[in-house]
Amino acid sequence: MGKILGSFSGMRKYLEKEMLAPALLGRVRYGCTHFVGMDNCRVFEVAVDGQTVKRFSWETVNSYFIAQGYAKKSEQMSIQEYWSGFWTLLEQYPMEKRTEYTDEEFCAALEAYRNQSIRESLASPDPIVRMFACLDRRVGVRSLRKLKEDRDNQPQWLQYFYDLRLERLPAYSSEEKHEQP
Repeated sequence: MGKILGSFSGMRKYLEKEMLAPALLGRVRYGCTHFVGMDNCRVFEVAVDGQTVKRFSWETVNSYFIAQGYAKKSEQMSIQEYWSGFWTLLEQYPMEKRTEYTDEEFCAALEAYRNQSIRESLASPDPIVRMFACLDRRVGVRSLRKLKEDRDNQPQWLQYFYDLRLERLPAYSSEEKHEQP
């Protein structure tokens, strides 16, 4: 995490203890694994009820490119072959065109979320910012009802977080919810 965001333990406390909706306390956890020897790469994770539901890293994005067929890779390849073309694909498929995101995009979204109003965060074009916002304790019932109306317009992975936040909202039946991504 950059100097602006401070330590991850501080951010984790902020997200899990200070900003998380009361109904989700103890259920949602944020994790960070830091790889010092690998260009300071990090893997951020969001877990719900002990299960990782979303990862943010260069690796998840490259795996996404391979799974989508954007990058042609064989089963037996070197590290150089695995990463070849990654930067070109990252430019070709910006955040709004994919459903996996880097650790840097996670950090940028967290910084944006921290430095704008909850209303701005809920309407952000960045789906990671919207994830932070939908789990926020400051989101009231009227805003939650609006989230419910907009739920189907969200990426599938984000719908899971909307459902998680909406599950205690009256008149939000379990039939409307979808499975974890």
